[in-house]
Amino acid sequence: MSNNGTDLTTGFISSSVAVLLFGSNFVPLKKYDTGDGMFLQWVLCAAIWMIALAVNLILHCPKFWPFAMVGGCIWATGNIAVVPIIKTIGLGLGILIWGSFNALTGWASSRFGWFGMDAEEVSKPVLNYIGAGLSVVSAFIFLFIKSEIPSSTSSVDTTPLMTEHVINKIQDPCRDYSWVDKLSTLQQRIVGCSLAVISGILYGSTFVPIIYIKDHSKRNDSIYTGASQYDLDYVFAHFSGIFLTSTVYFFAYCIAMKNNPKLYPEAVLPGFLSGALWAIATCCWFIANHSLSAVVSFPIITAGPGFIAAMWGVFKFKEIQGLQNYLLMIFAFCIILTGALCTAYSKI
Repeated sequence: MSNNGTDLTTGFISSSVAVLLFGSNFVPLKKYDTGDGMFLQWVLCAAIWMIALAVNLILHCPKFWPFAMVGGCIWATGNIAVVPIIKTIGLGLGILIWGSFNALTGWASSRFGWFGMDAEEVSKPVLNYIGAGLSVVSAFIFLFIKSEIPSSTSSVDTTPLMTEHVINKIQDPCRDYSWVDKLSTLQQRIVGCSLAVISGILYGSTFVPIIYIKDHSKRNDSIYTGASQYDLDYVFAHFSGIFLTSTVYFFAYCIAMKNNPKLYPEAVLPGFLSGALWAIATCCWFIANHSLSAVVSFPIITAGPGFIAAMWGVFKFKEIQGLQNYLLMIFAFCIILTGALCTAYSKI
């Protein structure tokens, strides 16, 4: 009982830290021009891999399972759309939508044993179903929240959250516009919401290879027999998959741009900070998966960051405005909170 109580405490503390960091990790980048996001993607993933290397050394270099890299590949593929999502529908609404679909995909695959995984059981399955169902309901509510994305020229607050070096304050009069900037308001909303849904589904599948390895490690006829049951032991392989995939995508992007990629030096340091925050949050998620199981951690960690991100969107970036939007957002948050509590108590 004592060990179970310790696991629950560790799991919920890790979940809380993950929620806070996931909801804030893109904030340092919000006031910087990141173009089409391909360069930023690579910078983020470089920072992520560096954190993974440090964690791997701290854990004394546990066995490397290449299949765990597949989860990183899936995540990096979904992450390509992050910058277009933020540019089209905003930071708050973007995280709210992809977080909801992330929660649903991750919960369902763990609960019902998709993709060759073992189905996970909870002591109170009805509460678990209710919690997951409320995450789905909240996703549809978020689609009706309208966000206002201020332009770089008309925004009242254009001060970056990280101070730029003086050389980066020289503005290029011939500013390059990405394909996102050429879309109409309606097109931006459709594209942004669609990309957020796709990214959420991919994000929700990112832990599948790791859980698959852990489940099959208990079988004598599996190549993964004897593999570690501690989720954090797979961080280095997972993050290596992220960095490798991102590098491949960036290389392909350079070829497509005829060796003239759009680089944004002023976004490098904020990008590294953002990547480091994400990596730390994901490490906490790994710990939560181990302590609580994915069927419990997914609905909590994926729904929670939306609240943090929306608070940034309301108070700092002024993306979400108007009484109707505020009421919808409050209603959605109440649903998320209820769902998270139901999911948490389903484990106890």
